[in-house]
Amino acid sequence: MAKKKSILDLYQMKENGEQAVWIVLYDACYASYAEEAGMDMILCGDSVGMIVYGMNGTVPVTMDVSIAHCQGVRRGAPNTYLIGDMPFGAYHASVEDAVRNAVRFYKEADVDAIKLEGGVAVADKIEAITKAGMVVFGHIGLTPQSSASMGGFKAQGRTTDSAKAIIEDAIAVYKAGARVLLLEGVPEEVCAFVHKILPIPVYGIGAGADCDGQVLLAADALGMFKKFTPKFTKKYADIAEVATAGLTNFVQDVKDRSFPAAEHKYKISGDPEEFQKLFDKMEAEFKASEE
Repeated sequence: MAKKKSILDLYQMKENGEQAVWIVLYDACYASYAEEAGMDMILCGDSVGMIVYGMNGTVPVTMDVSIAHCQGVRRGAPNTYLIGDMPFGAYHASVEDAVRNAVRFYKEADVDAIKLEGGVAVADKIEAITKAGMVVFGHIGLTPQSSASMGGFKAQGRTTDSAKAIIEDAIAVYKAGARVLLLEGVPEEVCAFVHKILPIPVYGIGAGADCDGQVLLAADALGMFKKFTPKFTKKYADIAEVATAGLTNFVQDVKDRSFPAAEHKYKISGDPEEFQKLFDKMEAEFKASEE
């Protein structure tokens, strides 16, 4: 089994021009698949709110929910670099809150880094968490926690003014001490420029190919949804179709009594006559107790 990567390995990969691959997921089962597949990193994201709990967005997700899912991912992938996603409200009120909640991720979920959204506005939090000895992944561009203020889940940086703001955020995140930057939902030219000027690893999700690696949600990449696949996602499997077909067959088998078949049943190991005597005796006792 491959050795778990460290932040130094991620920097070495950048220097060597080797692309890093990471995936967003929330449970031990899928985490074990990712580790077996050779995934470099796993992000236990706050998108758990939508994917697992059916919420309309990421805002309702709490620290307790985030940590519980992180713990599951760590159990499923003990040898994969794990990033805990700071949920909305976990770092917005104060620097002290930000550090306290980052520490919770490290102590309770055994993460290797934490991620938080925002640029200039959260630079002081990034700096404080970094000074406390933790690794911070910055996240700018289309930031789901702020999607309401952006008018929804829309690509960012498509005008010169918007692109300038993203670049300023990227520089602020870097100068505050973030060791890694994730750009989401921005034009490839903007990502390429940020990648060019910053010395830290710059990764993308819906940000083009000119960066140090890619991340996708497992729910998107594996086709867990029938209704929607983001423009920037390539679907590598169609779990929704396979699962629906399998469950449909299960329903039909039970309805027509073809399941369970003989190969799915346990048999008694003793004398059938002795079992029948037991059944008869206990049936008589039960009927007597009901009279």
